[in-house]
Amino acid sequence: MTAVPTVLDDSLLDDPARLAEADSAGLLRAAAMAGAQVRATAEAAAELELSDRLDLGRPRSLVLIDRPGVSRTLTRLLAALLAPSCPVPVVVAETVPSWIGALDVVFAHTDDAGDRELAASLERAARFGASVVLSAPSEGPVAASVAGKGVLLAPRIPVPPELAFPRGLAAGLLAANALGLLVADVQALADQLDLEAEKDYLARESFANPAKALALRVADRLPLLWGLDPVAVAVGEHAAHAFAAHAALVCDVEDYRQALARPALRRLVQSGGGERDIFADPDDSPGGTATRVLLLSVRTGPAAEAARYQAEEFLPGSDVIAPAEEIEADEIVRAAVLALRFELAAVYLGLAAGSIGGAGKFEPANA
Repeated sequence: MTAVPTVLDDSLLDDPARLAEADSAGLLRAAAMAGAQVRATAEAAAELELSDRLDLGRPRSLVLIDRPGVSRTLTRLLAALLAPSCPVPVVVAETVPSWIGALDVVFAHTDDAGDRELAASLERAARFGASVVLSAPSEGPVAASVAGKGVLLAPRIPVPPELAFPRGLAAGLLAANALGLLVADVQALADQLDLEAEKDYLARESFANPAKALALRVADRLPLLWGLDPVAVAVGEHAAHAFAAHAALVCDVEDYRQALARPALRRLVQSGGGERDIFADPDDSPGGTATRVLLLSVRTGPAAEAARYQAEEFLPGSDVIAPAEEIEADEIVRAAVLALRFELAAVYLGLAAGSIGGAGKFEPANA
């Protein structure tokens, strides 16, 4: 695997005035409104009496519809969060399965109001009596497909589609809460996302700003985002989406055990291919590309400790990113905070590399 190195103007990251000027689309501000997205979604769910409308007893299954964009990454994260103890099957699919029925619940998130394939799929689910929870714009074929037959949680905080992950995640968590499939404190989640946004504020210098520091760690590298647990792998998938969306940066995402099962890449990393002289040409490194291994860990406990010990033993030069070392919160909050940090790092990297910036296509929300 090869990648074009990111040419980074790192001086931009510690110059708030230039950063603000470069970020004419307001992406940093939009990303920092993750907590507001969660609160607004919770308010909408309360007004629509989501809990009462999903008070159906235990469903036969929960179907998470996987559409392009952040929908794909947030459904995988929801599935990973539910997997350990969920009392019903959780199915991730691009469209509603043919066996859908009145005992099933369908959740979908999209920012593509005109996704006709999704609209037809949700309409069929509703026609067969399934309960549908939809996070989507209030106009268009997708919204019309569930009109009067499902719960539509429309966005109240305008952000570009690639930064709508917190809204979609909150909607999915609220649906799972209402079904009794997990316990997620969405208010605590919103508070922690606010705290993370404060840490990553553009005026804070790189040494004190986790998102800027992360951007600098992966600049001019091929990031290898290897998860030590399924939730961490799902967060890594969202991080890869964010880096591609904002910084045109390719990432490798894998469970660390699967990553180590690929001999050539393992040898490259273990031989020191992840570090090089900052003055060297990227093509002088083994394989032509400098790499950076980031071991992501969200879960805690003996299994998580054992996975980290094994990974660090095989990959002694790797960086470990474990939110549990920084915040006291459950794994839902830790995962969401880490996802936001990667989003902000991707935006910082994109601004510093010039892959984003200039006139925006959306209206930044008013405070």
